[in-house]
Amino acid sequence: AKSFDDVSDDDWEFDFDLKVWGAVRFIRAVVPEMRKVGGGRIINVTNLGGRTPGASSMPTSISRAAGQAITKGLSRDLGKDNILVSTVCIGLIKSGQAERRLDRLKESNPNMTIEDVWAESVRGRSVPLGRMGESEEAGDVIAFLASERASYLTGIAINIDGGTSAVL
Repeated sequence: AKSFDDVSDDDWEFDFDLKVWGAVRFIRAVVPEMRKVGGGRIINVTNLGGRTPGASSMPTSISRAAGQAITKGLSRDLGKDNILVSTVCIGLIKSGQAERRLDRLKESNPNMTIEDVWAESVRGRSVPLGRMGESEEAGDVIAFLASERASYLTGIAINIDGGTSAVL
């Protein structure tokens, strides 16, 4: 992520191709089959930047917002086919992304651990729960959205962020 002035056309194109066009192409591929079987679930995974963009968050916050707009629009278009569309907006979750960050940070601080990276991330974002989320916690929300128990939920975006973003 960069400031607007630092983002090249190639950066914009790469980010949109990966995050927006990737989702559009995947959804186009699965919707006909979902219609044949009488419905299904599409769950887009984005991040908080699409709802609450920060400084120097281009182009990713814009492409993430587009992903959420896809969810809203498709929920209206596909509801008649019993295809429910939702988004989860991921906050600080323990993942391979933190491990890649650790690899970069170890160049200047060889003693840094993954726990140090997690603690630094939580401090920098003011997570009310005071910790990073576990990948299983995000998975549980996604599994719920995919289940019959969520059969009246469509067009929603759920933050999985430990209370970090206070959006309405």
